[in-house]
Amino acid sequence: MNENEAPLPDPATLTESGLAARGEGRILLIACGALAHEILALKRLNGWDHMDLHCLPAKLHLNPDRITPEVEKAVTERRADYSRVFVVYADCGTGGRLQARCADLGVEMVAGPHCYAFFEGVERFAAHDDEITAFYLTDFLVRQFDAFVWRPMGLDRHPELRDMIFGNYTKLVYQAQTRDPALEAKARDCAARLGLDYEYRFTGYGDLATVLAREATAS
Repeated sequence: MNENEAPLPDPATLTESGLAARGEGRILLIACGALAHEILALKRLNGWDHMDLHCLPAKLHLNPDRITPEVEKAVTERRADYSRVFVVYADCGTGGRLQARCADLGVEMVAGPHCYAFFEGVERFAAHDDEITAFYLTDFLVRQFDAFVWRPMGLDRHPELRDMIFGNYTKLVYQAQTRDPALEAKARDCAARLGLDYEYRFTGYGDLATVLAREATAS
């Protein structure tokens, strides 16, 4: 069974361990584990068998200062096996350090501040005037809400922290990559647990599809 036929990896595995590339293609995508389902879906849809996916654990986002050195390590260890490496991270809270290091390494990465922006489209996202008071979830983060939000913020042990942490937010925005009623129901529940209004936006794959299509056809 090749990668295109393999079942999608479990979100908990992508959170903790990531996903190792199979080493069969000529382009290596080094990505956040939170993007694995979307990238694999785009690979299947477009027949991009020449692209391999190597995902770092999604939990690195809980400590963004770890993202840059882990990406550098992955690029250094794997680049000799591929004709090109592309980093499927945006800035992701690294304060420009990831972009600077990728430039030093001679590899390109996704433009934008974070995945919420490139899923919606960076320009469209920037045009919203209420984003500073919005808390975002993607398909992956809805699935992993407890692992990424509820437990790391201590809300499972100290629910009284909710209003302190989320008091300046007014709504939870669910950016849906797929139309899944079960995920939407769970996202609504996440909003209720945080005491926030709920907004649904179907984004699909947004700029991620455009960027990967460009990389897939680059010589």
